[in-house]
Amino acid sequence: MYLDKAKKEEIFAQYSKEQNTTDTGSAESQIALFTYRIKHLTEHVKKHRKDYVTTRSLTQLVGKRRALLDYLYDRDVNRYRAIVKALGLRK
Repeated sequence: MYLDKAKKEEIFAQYSKEQNTTDTGSAESQIALFTYRIKHLTEHVKKHRKDYVTTRSLTQLVGKRRALLDYLYDRDVNRYRAIVKALGLRK
């Protein structure tokens, strides 16, 4: 699989709220993980245009990330702005 344990730990360490690898449930960690997976699937769909199953999965993943971003925005705007800036999601 393209996402092994070491890569996940690296993502969680870089973007988690308390800067540790065990914080896998925070919204920031999940958003960062979803963003990594979205980038990977986007490249796959560019190469394989007729892969409709992956396209559907990509759409669902984008929806999950959007829901988490909305949740984070409602709870704490500063954390929302920090993760959006760190991941480069908005201009």
